[in-house]
Amino acid sequence: MRGTAAAKVLGIAMAVMLGAGAAWAQDKLKLAIGQKGNWDTAIPELGTRAGIFKKHGLELELLYTKGGGETQQAVIARSADVGLAAGTLGVMGAFSKGAPVRIIGAEATGAADFWYVRADSPIKTPADLAGKTMAYSTGGSSTHSMVLGFIEKYKIAAKATATGDPAGTFTSVMSGQVDAGWAAPPFGLDAIAEGKVRLIWRGNDLEQVRNQTVRTIIANAEELKARAEVFKRFISAYRETIDYMYTSDQALADYADFARTSIANVKLVRSDFFAKEMIDPFNFKGRAELTENAVKFKYTTAKLSDAQLDELIQIPK
Repeated sequence: MRGTAAAKVLGIAMAVMLGAGAAWAQDKLKLAIGQKGNWDTAIPELGTRAGIFKKHGLELELLYTKGGGETQQAVIARSADVGLAAGTLGVMGAFSKGAPVRIIGAEATGAADFWYVRADSPIKTPADLAGKTMAYSTGGSSTHSMVLGFIEKYKIAAKATATGDPAGTFTSVMSGQVDAGWAAPPFGLDAIAEGKVRLIWRGNDLEQVRNQTVRTIIANAEELKARAEVFKRFISAYRETIDYMYTSDQALADYADFARTSIANVKLVRSDFFAKEMIDPFNFKGRAELTENAVKFKYTTAKLSDAQLDELIQIPK
């Protein structure tokens, strides 16, 4: 009996030690994130500061890119496990060519991005952009597809021009190298308030943008297959962080510090530009319309089939 009791005690002790070890162990994920400082791309940063990803057994390494095209390439090349804010049409195009990329969440349904000109610019209406340069971040990004959508809607021969991140784009606009720049709040809000630039168009002015998931969370297909449970925990922590961002004053303060902006700007970004459902990873919309746009804007040569879309879009239940 004593031997049996001792064995039970030893078994319990080992279980406790193993449990503690499991609690200490953190699965690592390397993230490539388009556009540092945006509200929607700050989710991993704010969730890390709040200890939410750690609670889900995850340690994140955050690397920032100049746009969805660079983000997508990092995931395809396996230099990143997860990509944040990759343009949906660009992802569809890469997948159609056999790239090992899968969508594991909706990053943005609708868009907060806006386009602006210098205060002294003669451009007042969409028609005034005929023959002018109109910025987007990188090829395959959501801002690229929005500019193409703008050109199609208004039948304007504007010149789509890659300019990288909002800071670099602003310099190009103010120096006269580009006519209309793009930005995502809070970047640009101070310049508008100070009268340096004028807002002329918002991405959500396009119906196809408002009602479609324009940016996605992506994973390398091989990594997803090998570590499906880890990616599922990532999406759970990601969604929990969004709840935190819309209920916590600390999240506002942390974001203001991270984005180097004012609390007033943060509140404006959250209330006027990013409705909570807009960045819900489970809120993927416009699947059929997106496949049509991918062909229209020459991201794919043919519409992806339902079977192909089921393979591409693997959002955890």
